[in-house]
Amino acid sequence: MDNFIVSARKYRPATFDTVVGQQHITNTLKNAIKNNQLAQAFLFCGPRGVGKTTCARILAKTINCQNLQPNGEACGTCDSCKSFLNGNSFNIHELDAASNNSVDDIRSLIEQVRIPPQGVKYKVYIIDEVHMLSQAAFNAFLKTLEEPPNYAIFILATTEKHKILPTILSRCQIFDFNRIRVEDMAAHLASIAVKENVTYENDGLHIIAQKADGGLRDALSMFDQIVSFSGSKVTYNSVIQNLNILDYDYYFNLTDSLLQENSAKTLLLFDEILAKGFDGAHFITGLCEHFRNLLVGKDQATLKLLEVSEGIRAKYLQQSQAASVSFLLSALNIANQCELNYKLSKNQRLQVELALLKMCHLGAVFNAASAPATPLPAQEQKKKPDTPVTARPAPVAISPGIVSDVAVVDDTPLTYTPNPPTPEPVKTTVSNAPAAVEKPKVFIPNLHSPSTSVKIPSLSNMGAIEDIALEEEDPYLKGTDKEAFSNEALLHYWNIHAVKVKEERKPTLITIFANKPVMINPVQYEIVVENKVQEAAFREEKPTLMNFLRTSLKNFDLEITTRIDEVVSSRKPYGAKEIFQHMAAKNPGIIELRNKLNLELD
Repeated sequence: MDNFIVSARKYRPATFDTVVGQQHITNTLKNAIKNNQLAQAFLFCGPRGVGKTTCARILAKTINCQNLQPNGEACGTCDSCKSFLNGNSFNIHELDAASNNSVDDIRSLIEQVRIPPQGVKYKVYIIDEVHMLSQAAFNAFLKTLEEPPNYAIFILATTEKHKILPTILSRCQIFDFNRIRVEDMAAHLASIAVKENVTYENDGLHIIAQKADGGLRDALSMFDQIVSFSGSKVTYNSVIQNLNILDYDYYFNLTDSLLQENSAKTLLLFDEILAKGFDGAHFITGLCEHFRNLLVGKDQATLKLLEVSEGIRAKYLQQSQAASVSFLLSALNIANQCELNYKLSKNQRLQVELALLKMCHLGAVFNAASAPATPLPAQEQKKKPDTPVTARPAPVAISPGIVSDVAVVDDTPLTYTPNPPTPEPVKTTVSNAPAAVEKPKVFIPNLHSPSTSVKIPSLSNMGAIEDIALEEEDPYLKGTDKEAFSNEALLHYWNIHAVKVKEERKPTLITIFANKPVMINPVQYEIVVENKVQEAAFREEKPTLMNFLRTSLKNFDLEITTRIDEVVSSRKPYGAKEIFQHMAAKNPGIIELRNKLNLELD
């Protein structure tokens, strides 16, 4: 039986034109060879499996070719090319820096550099994984790398460019290799499949290319594995079974269930995925990628960002039309948050199921946001003439990008300041005549509006600061509503905004919103902060908070101010004298007692 040669070695590129996905580097090297402008040292850097060592070998073979082609490629038939292909060339030396990383190894290399080439023009040294050299070895290599003999050329290859000394980098021409695109990799796999008489499906080759993450060597290794598994047939099903990849159909079916708000079917699909041995983290990562592809498919200009086959692309285009942008953004936000919290959760399955249930009820949140406000019942409108009419707290439309938990409203009354004067209550006259009830207008504020930019006046216009300030965009919403409201209603919306602050993970604001605002008068409240840092944080959050409260309570006269109540901790007395002085300050009679008894302090 013949020895099997893996595809990564059997189909290793032998010329610059056969290198996949690195045309910007191969064209530069060919032009340098044709114009006789070769540098003394090259540095090839990039991810694994993208062709660094391959291009180094092709360059070494080409510059010593005795019958160079007009297009800058080696002939492959001269004595130099044959000796290189047979692996017995005395003019091309490869060194693995991972196992030869000491000063002695570099000293031996320098001794070899002194020997001129035999029968060709250049002597080439290829040092792979050069970042593994020790600090002393790098320093020993500097002089030779900077001023080598005119026949010596060094080609360094590495996957970690940042570990190489800047003095080495400055002596080399640096070529950065890119990750190979999925389309180029799939086309290369298809050409190899044709040569090997392997039947294939384009969807299967695209899955292999995506799984390889830009490395052609990884893709060829997986290709050989699938061919051995399926018997010279590379199909979509064989690829996802052998490489443990979650099928696209699961994500499409799951998204359909989310759009239909079918919680039961969603949880059953997730249970089926877990039963097949897939990890929850793997599933939620794929779901984020699925939502991202649906967003990309919403616009014709971004369709090129879909790195999938044509069959899968058609499915994405069809489902992207059924899902709204608001749903996809909100679902992507929930899935991303679940992915961040997954490893920290003790019940990881519940973490994913909770995220899926939130996605299922996104439609209800959007409907609540667009529904008109419910008018007050008749019994709520009939109040005593001398008491202010309090508005019933209406349900708040939460922004589509935020999914909040249910806010718990504290029914305990707010504390009031006893001394401030109480203005006359707002009196309303309830008419017995039937009046046409005007349909209330729903206004949803933009709670995430960016902060306004500050205009800096020039030195010649310093006197017009007030005019410039008037031209600034006011962060507060304008309105004429002045409906009365109850303390409970204010506290209800205050707690809702506190939940939003907690989800955004703002620790300073969470501490502030843990307190309750104190009423000074029916439209003015005060919140107590501990220091100026909390005051500055509340000042930054205040436009968003006030816009939310004013529009929810329909009263644009509402105002909340801050008051700093710093707690100064006094140092406790430690020594006997300090304790005595502390006690004497509270009771001066202790001093007289000490004098009468002639007591001493230890």
